[in-house]
Amino acid sequence: MSHTAIVGSGIGGLVTALLLSRDEGRTISIFEKNDHLGGRLTYERHGDFKIDQGPTIVLLPDMLLRILEEGGLDREDIPLVPCEPLYDVHFADGSSFTKYADRNKQNAEIRKKFPGNEVQFDRFLTDMRTRFLQGKAQFLEKSFVDKRSFFSGQNLKTLIQLKAYQNVKKMMRSYFDDERLVEAYTLQTLYIGGHPEQSPAMYSLVSYSEHAHGIWYMKGGYARLVEILEAELKKRGVIIHKASGVEKIRTNDDKATSLVIHGTEVPFDDVVLNGDFPVMDQLLPAERKLNRKYTPSSGCLLLYMGLDCKYEHHSIHQFFMSVDFDQHMKQVFAYKRLPDDPSFYTFHPSLIDDSLAPEGKSVLYTLIPVPTGEEVDWSSKEDLIQAVLDQMEQKGFPDLRAHMEWMHVRTPEDAEKDGLYAGGSFGIAPTLFQSGVFRPQLQPYPLRNVYAVGASVHPGGGVPIVMQGAKLLVDYLQYQGKRRHNYKRGV
Repeated sequence: MSHTAIVGSGIGGLVTALLLSRDEGRTISIFEKNDHLGGRLTYERHGDFKIDQGPTIVLLPDMLLRILEEGGLDREDIPLVPCEPLYDVHFADGSSFTKYADRNKQNAEIRKKFPGNEVQFDRFLTDMRTRFLQGKAQFLEKSFVDKRSFFSGQNLKTLIQLKAYQNVKKMMRSYFDDERLVEAYTLQTLYIGGHPEQSPAMYSLVSYSEHAHGIWYMKGGYARLVEILEAELKKRGVIIHKASGVEKIRTNDDKATSLVIHGTEVPFDDVVLNGDFPVMDQLLPAERKLNRKYTPSSGCLLLYMGLDCKYEHHSIHQFFMSVDFDQHMKQVFAYKRLPDDPSFYTFHPSLIDDSLAPEGKSVLYTLIPVPTGEEVDWSSKEDLIQAVLDQMEQKGFPDLRAHMEWMHVRTPEDAEKDGLYAGGSFGIAPTLFQSGVFRPQLQPYPLRNVYAVGASVHPGGGVPIVMQGAKLLVDYLQYQGKRRHNYKRGV
């Protein structure tokens, strides 16, 4: 009976446990430092109110459901609801643009708001469909433990076809001639904490995916998925230890041997590190650490609110763009200072989900992209919050403060205390040299039984992509197990 220890219970660790728990002869233990599971995927609670603390937008539903089905769950038990329209984008000049999954509706919207660009939109969809299929097969469905495999002729050809040498902003400007439309098709890099002008053009596939696969909402909140997984794992006998932070990992020769928890050593056969990788790296002995310098993703200033009413809006998701989006991005990624005129995102799920607040009341979430790192001065945080609330009252949430029963604020400083690298909300940043083979891999060390999964590990951030990373890891573990078994049998 082999023992696999999983350090951390983010979605990557939970899905790894789900997929591995199908193997007979394997004991699985999860060690979580908090008193709850889920990592970024958890709730912000206040009395009878609850709202997702982290991710809210469900992308790539087929990937998510397929992996859960492979783990033995029934997709009918995963309460996904399609969002149509996808969301509204409000520009500083007072104009708005609605995004739809339906191609005909989107085409008509672009023709009405940005005449002439509808032809380019059709070209965008056609080009991106081919690139999505190529990128998925070559990069999302493969790991690069053997780094040489990344630099194959086919991969290099695919990178050229994906125009990885361009950034997302440059690529979108090759399709659309109105800067507002360019913004509407580049803001998606912020879903994974990247700058539109620093993220390789392959990440423009995120905006394509919204049209091809839709945006979905999970009834009860995205964190509902954690509750579903926890119940299933307990049913299968997976051992879950909460409030059990790992202090260090002991090694011997080319293997890790035990975890140190509350001063006690816990032996294992394999260990999976599920947390922000640069933070997990610090658990190893000094001579084993990679000690690589990483660029963190952007951070989030998050406002969670309980309201005594519901606002009637077109969509539960809305983006409010600043006068100068490029300047906002420079302040976040280059100048490392709080924005003076930020773009922001709002999430009002109570429009379609009554389970999140008492009857007649609602929850509201606002996300402001902000910088991360020790050099950020947070002394003007309150001014920024009040300026955003002013904007919200003017642009879609009249008398918001009067309807607010409570508000919680979460900053990158809070995120860093919770174990997110440098306070970044999305793992390490999706820059060119932190993508693909350049990102930490599922077997990142020359230790034959230490593995990694999570937003900072290939293939990257976003819940379904992290789940795909867990699938790659489990496939690799099972392949290695078969090799060892065949070797013992002399096959």
